[in-house]
Amino acid sequence: MFRRRHRAARDSVTIVIEDEPVMVAEGDTVAAALFAAGLPWFRTTPIGARPRAPWCMMGVCFDCLVEIDGEPNRQACLVQVREGMTVRRQRGARAFEPELGREYTP
Repeated sequence: MFRRRHRAARDSVTIVIEDEPVMVAEGDTVAAALFAAGLPWFRTTPIGARPRAPWCMMGVCFDCLVEIDGEPNRQACLVQVREGMTVRRQRGARAFEPELGREYTP
């Protein structure tokens, strides 16, 4: 699946992925860290629960949506890892919360 082309000497940080502490390279994006940790998929589709993984790795495709520190719908390819971060795969439809103070009319 995913393998680094070369292993640069970098410091490590510990993040929690699906309730398991994992040491990852400091400076990696969450998506790169999840791939390096062996996760083959990051989210599932709302209909059919099909697994999805990052495709573009630059914030365009939205197939890398995960929950980071309790906040859903974060693009893993755009967020850099930091010590103690908690990451969970996102399953099903993204949650929608209208902005406070704005009236929502479907």
